[in-house]
Amino acid sequence: MPSAEHGFRRLTVGDLAFIATITHPDGSAPVIGHLDARTSALVKIAALVALDAPPSSYRTAVEAADRAGVQLDDLLAVLVAVGDTVGSARLVSAAPRIALAAGYDVEVELERLDREEPGPLET
Repeated sequence: MPSAEHGFRRLTVGDLAFIATITHPDGSAPVIGHLDARTSALVKIAALVALDAPPSSYRTAVEAADRAGVQLDDLLAVLVAVGDTVGSARLVSAAPRIALAAGYDVEVELERLDREEPGPLET
């Protein structure tokens, strides 16, 4: 098992073979550090927010998060946690994408609320 120091050295010099092993999608990366599945899923969603990722990326990440036991409240907590770093534009872009990937269509709900009771958003 490589050390964290080894990993940082390999990344710093741009070792493409090392990068390929740690970014391999089948999970065969060498274990350097370990995040539990839930934390890993939330970190990946936070990265997608920072990148202003497309909806398809959120679907995949939220499905993995769901399998790890993440709830809608946790997904909102990710947005709150990264908000001051990524800015409001990224939050506004990511919120409906994450919610939809989790099965909550915010836009449909907003339309329903507008039909029922025009005025301020419900809290």
